[in-house]
Amino acid sequence: MRGPGTWWRGKSTPAKVETYTRASFHFFAVSELAGVGLPVIGRIGSWPGAVLMLLVCAHAATCMLTVSRSVDWVRGRREQPVRLMCTLGAFTAAVAVTALAISEYGPKGDGIDSAAGSVFGVAMIFGMGIIALGVKVRRHVYAVVAGFAAGTGLIVAALTRSPLGALVTAVIVLLAGGFLAFTAVFSVWLLRSVYELDEARETRARLAVAEERLRFGRDLHDVMGRNLAVIALKSELAVQLARRGRPEAVEQMIEVQRIAQESQREVREVVRGYREAELGTELSGAHGVLTAAGIECEISDPTTGLPAQVQSALGWVVREATTNVLRH
Repeated sequence: MRGPGTWWRGKSTPAKVETYTRASFHFFAVSELAGVGLPVIGRIGSWPGAVLMLLVCAHAATCMLTVSRSVDWVRGRREQPVRLMCTLGAFTAAVAVTALAISEYGPKGDGIDSAAGSVFGVAMIFGMGIIALGVKVRRHVYAVVAGFAAGTGLIVAALTRSPLGALVTAVIVLLAGGFLAFTAVFSVWLLRSVYELDEARETRARLAVAEERLRFGRDLHDVMGRNLAVIALKSELAVQLARRGRPEAVEQMIEVQRIAQESQREVREVVRGYREAELGTELSGAHGVLTAAGIECEISDPTTGLPAQVQSALGWVVREATTNVLRH
């Protein structure tokens, strides 16, 4: 029976980091909806609360969609979601302006001002941070943060006619949104780095296999190359002698037979050296290769005391199993 723990353990390390990144930024949207959107109706009530609630729901849904599309873009699965990020920016501005307008010109009361202010600040900060998740160039991230902070100051100044309040609000949005944007940039960098490291490990494992194949090919070439050349020359000489009726042709063919048997023996030695394996050495090598490929591997039982033939057979099993794990 598969459970949540099995599902999580079945993921590779890069997949776990990707899942964690998605869940973390989706949590921001959920917390916006639960922590800011739902209390709005209770504090404001009537039509102002309904309008703000609808805007917060639309903003949170757009944030979730932007997170998913941005992470897919980071992984190279789709194009950069520029239009979606612009839509999120427009929703963020609409929520901020509406919340501030209700606070200034709507029903009066401390609860109204507090709820509208929470919607205004959270929408601006979360919107900025999630948009930064889909921006690649660092100076563009700086431009997004500065633009949101400046826009916040202009909106507050235009609706409240308070320069000091506009400056304080802009600084708060700059610091909080900048921190969230930095978190988004760091998360994207970490996700890319983990996948690049995983690809490097796979490449190193493939190179190790290719190097072993090249070593075996070199050994086989060193054994067979010279002997085959001698066999070819002596066979040609034997043919020429046989055509002339010379008895030396028999001696040359006997020499060819000897060289062929010697080559066969040497090839068997090369193959035997490749196929025979010591169990401890194979387990150590399998642990290193699997660990390099990002696969958890643990050796717990001792291998001493087994006969040499048993260790050789088990070593071959370990080698084949390791190859199958890397392949599949």
